[in-house]
Amino acid sequence: MIMTNPASAESLKQEIRRLYLDNGSRAYGLYDLNQLQHALQSAQHAEAQGFSAGLIMACLLHDVGHMVHRLGEAPAEDGVDDQHEDLGAQWLAEHFPAEVSEPVRLHVAAKRYLCAVEDGYEASLSRDSALSLALQGGRMNAAEQKDFLNTPSADEAIALRRIDDRAKDPKAVTHSIEVFLDRYLIDALQG
Repeated sequence: MIMTNPASAESLKQEIRRLYLDNGSRAYGLYDLNQLQHALQSAQHAEAQGFSAGLIMACLLHDVGHMVHRLGEAPAEDGVDDQHEDLGAQWLAEHFPAEVSEPVRLHVAAKRYLCAVEDGYEASLSRDSALSLALQGGRMNAAEQKDFLNTPSADEAIALRRIDDRAKDPKAVTHSIEVFLDRYLIDALQG
């Protein structure tokens, strides 16, 4: 459990706001929405499902790795795996407990798992998600599936991935980033 004081929580809130307000206008893959819209929709879906503060923050921040790398808006089109899940999880682990960082680290593995075990899932992926799937290792084999399911936070990563898939509506109306940070940041930090 990471404990925080109000001053450090406020500093983190400002850092997150800066990252998303400065870089959130980047395109979200090949969709007609940007990274900030996708993040806010993800958090709103998690909130509507009654998830914990930690998982709501994980949903809000699951693509923070895209905010901290310098590979452009659609590296998969250039044949590059940006490893945003690892970059994001590393950034989050510096600030949050594993309840937030681990589902983020595992959300790409959850995509690979769902492609392997759920009929029609892979066919439902967008063009950019299908491109990145190939770069990320493709469908999991049986041994990888077993290892993934035995990993702490696998269930949360699958929930995050399903939310990630749904949060792609360019016309969705959501709360602001400030609302989610005000509601959930402190509880997420305390685990």
